[in-house]
Amino acid sequence: MKNEEIKNKNDKDKFKKDFKRRLYHFILRLIKFVDSLDKRDATCRVITEQLVDSGTGMLSNYLEALVASSKRDFTNYFHHCLKCNNESKMWIAVLQDSGKCNKQEANELLKELEEFGNIFGSSLLTLKGKKNFLTFLSVFFIFSLLFFH
Repeated sequence: MKNEEIKNKNDKDKFKKDFKRRLYHFILRLIKFVDSLDKRDATCRVITEQLVDSGTGMLSNYLEALVASSKRDFTNYFHHCLKCNNESKMWIAVLQDSGKCNKQEANELLKELEEFGNIFGSSLLTLKGKKNFLTFLSVFFIFSLLFFH
């Protein structure tokens, strides 16, 4: 392997390790968040179960993706990560908008989920080979605005 290839592999390995750690710490924060909700409130009890399931689903699917047996399996697990991410955002937004949680903590969790979603989404576009096509569409759209408007 060339030095550049070794550096790229090390960077990818570091990103995977850091991202896994970041997801794990997010789940710990999420658990503290749901533990702060009013357990006597029926809505909070139901949403807590759903939120813990979807939140932890991101990490469990990510871990499965890392040991996937094929590119198709890897892509499928990342797709599930993105779905879990979207579901978690929805549950936190419902709690926030209904006034049943600490709004500042909800905002911080939503911001983190947005970043995770961008990573999962970008990875899926790359895996499916659509990133170059989307870049082409963006350039074409800008070109058409400049010259055909």
